Amino acid sequence: MASQVSRVTEAPEKPAENPVDREKVCPLLLRVFCNNNRHHRPEEFNRGTTPPNELQIYTWLDASLKELSSLVKEVNPEARRRGTYFDFASVYPSPRAPGYRLKEIGMTCSGRKGPDDNVSLASKKFQIGDYLDIAITLPPRGVVGVMTMGGEQRGDFSVLLI
Repeated sequence: MASQVSRVTEAPEKPAENPVDREKVCPLLLRVFCNNNRHHRPEEFNRGTTPPNELQIYTWLDASLKELSSLVKEVNPEARRRGTYFDFASVYPSPRAPGYRLKEIGMTCSGRKGPDDNVSLASKKFQIGDYLDIAITLPPRGVVGVMTMGGEQRGDFSVLLI
């Protein structure tokens, strides 16, 4: 079988489709729940309960995922390490059954540019009242911004396709 190495290219920066005038529009209260290495289960939000590790952020619907990860890093010193991944998901009430659903909305990496950096909450249909769940994955100790694949060090976003 032949294998290929391809590069993930960064998306060109696009201005927000409907930028919010942050001087005139009141911010919303965003309830954020962070967890190490995985998202919370949707059942953890049932019956009026939420996970205990809540972070409250005042922001706007045009906030980018990179902006939100910067706010999380302000209160979580461990997440400031280069190479830390922030995997974002919205948690919202299920329209068909009691309970909540979780929908992945993007990922950012501390110290690197990525294709989801400029994704806004509004562009992913986030609604006021939904929760934001962030799975924070720290890089291994001693590794600073370098991915290893097959013993070869790479400083880019390389993916092995088989």
